[in-house]
Amino acid sequence: MTPRLSLAAASFALLGTLAVPAAAQPPRIVNGRVTTQPAGTLQTTFRGLVAAQGEVGWIGYAVPAVAGNRVMCCGDSGDGASGRYCCGACRLEPASAGTATTSRTEASPPATGPIPLEASSRMMVLFRVAANTVEKIRVFSDECQLDAGGRPVTWLEAVKPADSVALLESVAAVPAERDNVMDGAVSAIALTGDSSADASLDRLAAAPQTEPLRRKVMFWLGNARGAHGLATLQQALRTDPSAEVKKAAVFGVSQSREAAAFGVLSGLARGDADPKVRSEAIFWLSQKNDPRAAAVILEALDKDPASEVRKKAVFALSQLKDDAGVEALIKTAKTSADPAVRSEAIFWLGQKAGKAASAAITDRIDNDPNTEVKKRAVFALSQMPAAEGVPLLIDAARTNPNPEVRKQAMFWLGQSKDPKALAFFEEVLLKK
Repeated sequence: MTPRLSLAAASFALLGTLAVPAAAQPPRIVNGRVTTQPAGTLQTTFRGLVAAQGEVGWIGYAVPAVAGNRVMCCGDSGDGASGRYCCGACRLEPASAGTATTSRTEASPPATGPIPLEASSRMMVLFRVAANTVEKIRVFSDECQLDAGGRPVTWLEAVKPADSVALLESVAAVPAERDNVMDGAVSAIALTGDSSADASLDRLAAAPQTEPLRRKVMFWLGNARGAHGLATLQQALRTDPSAEVKKAAVFGVSQSREAAAFGVLSGLARGDADPKVRSEAIFWLSQKNDPRAAAVILEALDKDPASEVRKKAVFALSQLKDDAGVEALIKTAKTSADPAVRSEAIFWLGQKAGKAASAAITDRIDNDPNTEVKKRAVFALSQMPAAEGVPLLIDAARTNPNPEVRKQAMFWLGQSKDPKALAFFEEVLLKK
């Protein structure tokens, strides 16, 4: 064979090798008795193993993971972007450890092999079985090394992702004594890189399912299921009969990485018929660290007809990064026509340090027409750092013409245990 033909043949052979899917890697399990067997018909095989499990043990398999920089290892699980991966074996035991992350101990043997440069495309699903019952479900990235704590582990090979989803759905849909079984099943479905997971979560999100299950699904729809998850969340917000599920759905929207998620939250804040939904949307907008959030929150503060929503908008202003909402809080404390909203603004100003906040609070003590608002402003001073708040409380206790305000200032000075407050009380008492 000529050199040119030899090179072509070698290249063809290499291409043929690359075209064949790599065999699934066996689990990296230490300190455990591992046996492997074909999955066969997964539900039948799995339920037979559970029924035959005579001691505490684990059943596991690997399936594709949903796209994204997730690393599910140990208690210090990280993400591909930051490069934080676990460096020791993740303990499957004790059973009290978390579902998707575990604690790493010094006794755990160090991980072996190369450190991956990006998040794995596969994940391990493990079921803890005790007394012939599934007791816990946990999910790990397949690059994690697992310490089985001396327990037997049955590893199922060649599991189809759709079969895994069907098994997990059958577990999630049955009310269990332990919430972590449902939690683990739902999270494992959501993290599965297969379209069957979308259909499964849609079924689990439907109103015939229990409310705790629907609430759990709402989080994972936003966290892991992309555009489809966002669409299902919007459907739940339109149709679910439970206020608590709708609140969970708003939170789910806030967790979505889809570009449209901000617009969905904004639309809920501006136009949903339920004031509780509007309130939740306003709060989660404040957590998005998006420069567009402040305008939506201020709009709710100015225009929303519900006092509870306006109060939540005040709180949301206090949550904006880098004190971006302080100026709006000061304006609200001075000008809102609703005493409850003024009180709320004053309270959250009290959590902020700085001359602008303290000046706005003392202005309300001196000038607000409502005594309850004045008293709320006094309390706000008590929440400021002592070096700022105590002198202002002393001034209010000495000079304010309203006896209720002076009494309130005295009370909070007593709670401060500050030496300047003690000196003030000594001065007052010695004058009598």
